[in-house]
Amino acid sequence: MPRKDAATPLAPAGGGSVESKKAVDPAGNRLVMPLDHTQLELVEGDITELDVDAIVNAANEHLQLGAGVAGAIRAKGGPSIQEECNRIGGTPVGTAVMTGGGHLRARRVIHAVGPQMGEGDEDKKLAAAIRASLALADRRGLKSIALPAISTGVFGFPMERAARVMLTEVQRFLQGGTKLERVVVCLRGEEAFGIFKRELRRGFR
Repeated sequence: MPRKDAATPLAPAGGGSVESKKAVDPAGNRLVMPLDHTQLELVEGDITELDVDAIVNAANEHLQLGAGVAGAIRAKGGPSIQEECNRIGGTPVGTAVMTGGGHLRARRVIHAVGPQMGEGDEDKKLAAAIRASLALADRRGLKSIALPAISTGVFGFPMERAARVMLTEVQRFLQGGTKLERVVVCLRGEEAFGIFKRELRRGFR
C-alpha cells in the first residue's frame, strides 16, 4: 500500500485543488502537505520542543536573545547560544546566521532578522529573512527546519500578512529545488495556527 505522505508534485499556480493531499491531525493542531520532495507542516506548539535539525529564532540585528521565541531559546538552550551570537556580532534585516543549538533538541539555531513595522519594505524584508533561513539550512545539508511567525511579536507585523508572505516564500523556495525534507511552521496559540491554516488553504485552492 502506498504511503499517504508520499512526495507529490506541487500543483502549478492557479491549478487544481490539492486539498486531498493534506492530512489534518485529529486534535486540530497539525496540518501536513507534501510539496514535491519536501513535507510542509503547520503545527501549534513550542518550537523549542520540536525534533528538527534546526529551529529559527526571530532575532534582532544585534543577535541579543530577548523575549518571545528568543527568550525561550535562551532559557532552554543555555548560554552557549548567546555566546556564539556575541562572537558573530550581528546581521542585517533580511539575513540569517547559524549557531549551535546548545541544550535544545535541535542541533542548530538559525537566527533570522525580520522587519519592524513602519521601517518600510516590510514584506520584502520578511520574505528575504525566510529565504535566507531556508537557504542557510539547505547549504549546510540539514534535512529539517522549523520557523516561527517571524516579526509578529514585538516587531508588530500583522499575523495575516505574515502568513501570506511566509507561506508564499516557503512555496517558492521549495519549488526551486532543495535537499530539505521537512519544513515546519510552528505557531503559538490556536488563533495564529488558524490564520496560517486558512492562508495555506487559500493559497493552494
